[in-house]
Amino acid sequence: MATTIKAGDKLCVVTRRDLVPGYQGVQSQHAAVQFVFDHPTIAAEWHKNSDFMAWLSVADEIELMRLLVAAKDQGIKATAWREPDVGGAITAIALEPGPKTVALTEGLPLALKGVKQ
Repeated sequence: MATTIKAGDKLCVVTRRDLVPGYQGVQSQHAAVQFVFDHPTIAAEWHKNSDFMAWLSVADEIELMRLLVAAKDQGIKATAWREPDVGGAITAIALEPGPKTVALTEGLPLALKGVKQ
């Protein structure tokens, strides 16, 4: 298989801004780890060739679900994390590295942008 993931390609994790900051972080970690299990070949190639990540956010679960559907419609490998502690709601997703993901997530704000410390 030819290498398709190159240096600088980012595994993209997207969470919900309607969650408290600490929960956004933990839920995003769940999504990223689950992506590695769901897509081990992509994850290994990403880890070997790039190992860059982007952490972005959308407003709420509805926007996250829309993004997930759009990713799947475009053939982007994605993993949704459903948190049992909140009724199985989708709290974060991870999207495979590549130009399609960059185009899909262009304009999304960084996670925790504007959160006061």
